[in-house]
Amino acid sequence: MIKRGPMKYLRPFVNPFRRTSVLILGALVLGLSVFAFFARSPAVAWEGLGGGVALFFQILPNLVLGFLLAGLAQELLPRDFVAKYAGEDSGATGYLLATGLGALTPGGPFFQFPLVAALWKSGAGVGQLTAYLTAWALLGFQRVVIYEGPMMGWRYAFARVLTCLVAPPILGSMTGWVYRSLHSAGPS
Repeated sequence: MIKRGPMKYLRPFVNPFRRTSVLILGALVLGLSVFAFFARSPAVAWEGLGGGVALFFQILPNLVLGFLLAGLAQELLPRDFVAKYAGEDSGATGYLLATGLGALTPGGPFFQFPLVAALWKSGAGVGQLTAYLTAWALLGFQRVVIYEGPMMGWRYAFARVLTCLVAPPILGSMTGWVYRSLHSAGPS
């Protein structure tokens, strides 16, 4: 049963210029476009902008699918389940589970970051999400098996993975502690 309409999801897009990052990026694009137009040539400016538009349309399917998967995950994963196994109070189990899942989850940033945002909204802890992302970045199983082991040698890959195994839980717990400290210090 749908409890809310689609407009709930469209509200953040009504006025995107309220977001500081959009203003900063827009100013950078405008500034670099003007610079390229006058310092080099109008053709260089149009070529650069055209390349950016082409890249956008190449990446767009991945972005859309990543956000759709994240939205479905947010709705399908029960909040109490996420909080129990990956919430702030999940302890060492949450950090280790996040590390294991991060190491095993395939996909690039177009999938991972929307998924992490959905998990956060579903009750996952900041530290556990940091452990997940750190494991994804450092320990990606598919990357080790497909690229690193065959290209760098299995001895190197094994030594690097063993060394990096401690990073996600440690960095996750540190991030959780810093986040809670900043949160208790005042409004964000």
